[in-house]
Amino acid sequence: MSDRLGQMAELLKLLGDRTRLAILGLLQEKDLCVSDIVELLGTSQPNASQHLRKLRTAGLISEEKRGQWVYYTLNLSDFPDLRIFLSQLPGRKERLRSLANLAERE
Repeated sequence: MSDRLGQMAELLKLLGDRTRLAILGLLQEKDLCVSDIVELLGTSQPNASQHLRKLRTAGLISEEKRGQWVYYTLNLSDFPDLRIFLSQLPGRKERLRSLANLAERE
């Protein structure tokens, strides 16, 4: 039990970061590459990559190479309750609007 509790504490610590929550919120709507995430969050590529690495290491996202780009996908199969939590994140309309604007520019 203690080991499981430690894992849960680490997961909650990981989710305590605003940028990582924003990334998970975006990936909840659509698979994205790092350049899309950089543009949508207005952050630097190294910063976004660092957060993506932490989320990937925790098993919350997976990556898939498509041509020259690596796309990130939400991977919550081991965290079913987290899907419910993420669905309650504020700002869904804004995320969808931002994603629509991004699609128009592509």
